[in-house]
Amino acid sequence: MEHSVVIDLPSGYRIADVLAFHGRDAEGVAEQVETHGLRKGVLLDGIPTLFDITVDSDRARCRIDCDLPGAESNAAGTDAAPALPIRLQTLAHDALLNILGLRIDPAPFAAFARDDALLGPVLARQPGLRIVQSATVFEALTWAIIGQQINLTFAIALRRTLILQAGRRHASGLWCYPEARDVARLDVEQLTSRKFSQAKADTILRVARMVEDGSLSLDRTRDAAEVSAELLAIKGIGPWTVNYVLLRGFGYPDCSLHGDVAVRAALHQLGASAERPSVQEAERLLERYQPHRTMAAAYLWASLGEKPDPAG
Repeated sequence: MEHSVVIDLPSGYRIADVLAFHGRDAEGVAEQVETHGLRKGVLLDGIPTLFDITVDSDRARCRIDCDLPGAESNAAGTDAAPALPIRLQTLAHDALLNILGLRIDPAPFAAFARDDALLGPVLARQPGLRIVQSATVFEALTWAIIGQQINLTFAIALRRTLILQAGRRHASGLWCYPEARDVARLDVEQLTSRKFSQAKADTILRVARMVEDGSLSLDRTRDAAEVSAELLAIKGIGPWTVNYVLLRGFGYPDCSLHGDVAVRAALHQLGASAERPSVQEAERLLERYQPHRTMAAAYLWASLGEKPDPAG
């Protein structure tokens, strides 16, 4: 069952940043990136869903194709396509904002930091930078856990394993990133036998089962401090993971990535400190950007001349 959406894009929209974020897996298991768009598979409410997005200069044309049971048997004798269920429309539109990096408006930070000695010049060189997000909060959470303390190449390989172990194929052939219920069904050996450490496997299964049984809510409207406290109480999750999830999953505008190695390297490179700052010193240096520390992290990453997300 298909549903089409056209989204007007802001002036200066940076499609290259979006494609770089979603194109990290060269094997294209769940995402396929082209010059002017991408295809991404996600499980939404148990339904394999394909986002087929084409971007031109000022709009994104999005085809949402859901493998709903019985959808192929259109109402007998009618030409009109059946409407996508309202809940699925809501989930899909929410995911689209994340995939396209439209959750956080960069304009307030641009006004705030325009004359900032440290980031003002970076902002002038790279106007319109946006935070691209994972399609769902659960995807951001599992990706953050996977990426803890390992290099990006290995993290991408582990992410691919999780998709193949817990996800499902869309009718198009593209795999869909799993939901909590799908990951919760896995046994730890299904991950540890495929290069996951015991600690990563345990943490991923722990959070999936907590989301599934309702003891952990990933509702995007929740208060950031409340979410942070709940996540930090989970064994295997530390401050960096929490802030990354708040940024890439919930889309909170004031996440402090002071524990991020690349953020600290950028602070040193830009002259904020004589050497790479400690985590505590980086936290202090980033305080000046409240309540816009999420965008500050984006510009610090970009200042290194790497992908928007070099830390993984």
